[in-house]
Amino acid sequence: MSIKGQETRGFQSEVKSLLHLMINSIYSNKEIFLRELVSNASDAADKLRFRALSQPTLYETDSELRLRIALNKEKRTIILSDNGIGMRRAEVIENLGTIAKSGTKAFLDSMKSDHLKEHPLIGQFGVGFYSVFIVADKVTVRTRAAGAHADEGVFWESAGEGDYTIADIIKPDRGTDITLYLRKCEDEFLDAFRLKSIIQKYSDHIALPVEIAIPTKIDAEVSDEPVITWEKINKAQALWTRKKKEISDEEYKEFYKHLSHDYSDPLSWSHNSVEGQQEYTSLLYLPAKAPMNIWHREHKHGLKLYVQRVFIMDDAEQFMPNYLRFMKGLIDSKNLPLNVSREILQDSRITHNLKAALTKRALLMLEKLAKDDPKQYQSFWKEFGLFLKEGVGEDSANRNVVAKLLRFASTYSDSQTQTVSLEEYVGRLEKGQEKIYYITADSYSSAKSSPHLELLSKKGIEVLLLSDRIDEWMMSYLTEFDGKGFQSVSKSDPELDKLADKDQEEKKEAEKALQPFVERVKKYLGERIKEVRLTHRLTDTPAIVITDTNDMTTQMAKLFASAGQTAPEIKYIFELNPENALVKRTANISDDETFSEWIELLLDQALLAECGTLEDPNKFIRRMNHLLKA
Repeated sequence: MSIKGQETRGFQSEVKSLLHLMINSIYSNKEIFLRELVSNASDAADKLRFRALSQPTLYETDSELRLRIALNKEKRTIILSDNGIGMRRAEVIENLGTIAKSGTKAFLDSMKSDHLKEHPLIGQFGVGFYSVFIVADKVTVRTRAAGAHADEGVFWESAGEGDYTIADIIKPDRGTDITLYLRKCEDEFLDAFRLKSIIQKYSDHIALPVEIAIPTKIDAEVSDEPVITWEKINKAQALWTRKKKEISDEEYKEFYKHLSHDYSDPLSWSHNSVEGQQEYTSLLYLPAKAPMNIWHREHKHGLKLYVQRVFIMDDAEQFMPNYLRFMKGLIDSKNLPLNVSREILQDSRITHNLKAALTKRALLMLEKLAKDDPKQYQSFWKEFGLFLKEGVGEDSANRNVVAKLLRFASTYSDSQTQTVSLEEYVGRLEKGQEKIYYITADSYSSAKSSPHLELLSKKGIEVLLLSDRIDEWMMSYLTEFDGKGFQSVSKSDPELDKLADKDQEEKKEAEKALQPFVERVKKYLGERIKEVRLTHRLTDTPAIVITDTNDMTTQMAKLFASAGQTAPEIKYIFELNPENALVKRTANISDDETFSEWIELLLDQALLAECGTLEDPNKFIRRMNHLLKA
């Protein structure tokens, strides 16, 4: 083998950490390495088929795509050879020297070897190739890109330590040959029957034929060399093209793992063929776990796109709304052109119609899971609930459907787990209650202990406790459900005032007596406060601040600030509890200086409860200490 341009390069730091874990940890399912390599070869064949649509010469003289596997027990090697798209030198460096996914290092730093069973690495970051080092102590790759010259082949070798060797070689045929030098304790993978059973288990559904070498001895007087025959192992028929009744649950699960490179089984799937004006087949999966980097802006998502069974592209995000970006699967269309591009997809009427249909299909899957298996749905919500909250604002056409899928914490139980549906809340409405009450806060505990809940708790009225950062934004779009409007308990609302005790005679007399006090507070606070008034919405707390009906809420202002935007100044309504001892005492203070100190203290307490912080907390503490001493 002629080698030129040889150099030794260091792995990316994340790869080093990953390889260390794989080599030094006991992985619970070692056979997975073969599934990953077969899956990569299948992808390489798909990509060649697509590119050859416009460049048939890429097939060179070999248009029958396949993956061949050969064993050598004496040398303890497994060789996997595909004639797919192949790689150029820069692609080898990018694909085999780097994990191009953000967030990997932080995950690996926190990962310990005894966590591997609970948090399997395969599939978390698309690192399937590196699984070879679970069973091999050295790996070599020989590859040449389709359409490249024979002398543009690339050689790559590594022992899975800190670096790898790369060089230019002559490779007459296109594609990739991977040679695994097995560790001493991995003899099971030198058994052809064992490899065949693994491939039939994991890769029977892929469209790429997988063949294994079967040596056959001939007449020794003629030659000592065995004749190699190739035995096809898998069905090599795309799973989604088969009839549903012919496909087992295990086959669906293994195909999901092939598509997603996920290690876990999916929660559910939906396989549908549609005929008529638009003809297509879709296979959608609902994952059980969210990948570690799903929130990163560079995270790729979308469905695999096929046109008339020809692979077109990975991660076609045009067929699923952004809030359903956790969905996995594929679509095979008969209406789209084979030369379709991302730009064409973006503006295509066919694409928009398919997106609408697939979105409804995905939401039906979620509705069915929520109805048939609430426990599993709760598991889904824990992983992906925040995405559905995005859907309330993003998908007006399906807003009511998405609303039914939402789950909340509420005052109905003491658990901060989000388990309450809006349908359950409406089913528990008190007689005469016309609104769905909720509160948004920075945390569950802040929401649960908010003074805004005092009257509602006294009346036994359930309140939804919202503490995710996205909740305030979501509620600006969620205006009603099942004919009931939503009402924030931290906003001014006549309906809340009506919930106070109906016997108002004594209270009216008390309010009348305190009216000069209210006017005095208004005069003192001036423009700092929008309004000062008495309230019967409180039982224990002396004072609260609320926002007017059409004004921005505190939580929305915080969202603006966290996004680096300037929010309009909030003018609060200052409400005082006329039955509270501190308020009564303050009303009887004649000294203006002492009076102002107490009003400032009550206002700061109310602002602290509402906002979670003060402009000058030290001043608040000094004032409180001064008044305590007095």
